[in-house]
Amino acid sequence: MALQGNLRNFSTTQLLNLINLSGRTGTLTIFEGVPTGDKDAMGEEKMAPGAERASISFRTGKLVFAALSGQINDLIAVLNKAGKLTDAQAGIIRERAKGTADKALAMRLIGANYVTQNDIVNSIQQYTLDIVYNLMSWRDGPFVFEDNKLPEGDRILVPTDLEKVIIEWSRVTKEVEELNKHLPNLDMALKFPDNPKEKYAGVHLSVEEWRVVSFVNPKNTIRQIAKANNMSDIEIRRVVYGLEQAGLVIMVKPEGMEAKKSAAPLPNSRRNKKAQQPVQRDVVSKLIDKLKSI
Repeated sequence: MALQGNLRNFSTTQLLNLINLSGRTGTLTIFEGVPTGDKDAMGEEKMAPGAERASISFRTGKLVFAALSGQINDLIAVLNKAGKLTDAQAGIIRERAKGTADKALAMRLIGANYVTQNDIVNSIQQYTLDIVYNLMSWRDGPFVFEDNKLPEGDRILVPTDLEKVIIEWSRVTKEVEELNKHLPNLDMALKFPDNPKEKYAGVHLSVEEWRVVSFVNPKNTIRQIAKANNMSDIEIRRVVYGLEQAGLVIMVKPEGMEAKKSAAPLPNSRRNKKAQQPVQRDVVSKLIDKLKSI
């Protein structure tokens, strides 16, 4: 019988502890909650599993895979996000390697000297951890753990000790709580301050910050910006918090629309935008021109 429940009664951290101690193999899936109209033993409304939000897979008690629904998670996206492939390289490889499984693609990339084996292992591991830390901040949602279920296809599974994950989470949990408190609603939008030219003069932003800045518009919600840049909730909150504290953006209600839980893709969004190599000069120039024209 599958282990199932709701995160409001059994947290992600408790689930990871249980899986670690029991050395279980399988996949934990977290869903959107759908009200049933019934009450549970605590007097709270029972929630039935709706759309899938995320999944985490384990082998003999070790973390091996994680994915957020709606987020691109193939090897090309992972390496692009880790800065091992530029946007241009990722686009070309995606076009030429259509239908190629991750393991076969990894061998081709290593053979062509795009990346090393360590690059692939470290990038996948960090990508997985980023998702898991994001899930560990969730406080509600039905879940199901299915024994012996692992990702289908030719996925590259990189094992990580859950003890290390739990210990690291205890270190960063205070930061995450502060970010959630400061920015509880990702359906807000961003706009530039009244004097953007002055604010951005001489400012050095990270690649992630430039990515977010390029989508700043009162019509775009923060959730949409995160999706366009393949960023988790924690990642987008961290970037927006830094930009806001520096006075580079202002949080506002979305222009001409009510904030919605579901977000459509942005019209100008492109996939896999997080290469950690320097942003090309023409991209920076366009952003500066955009700021000057405001």
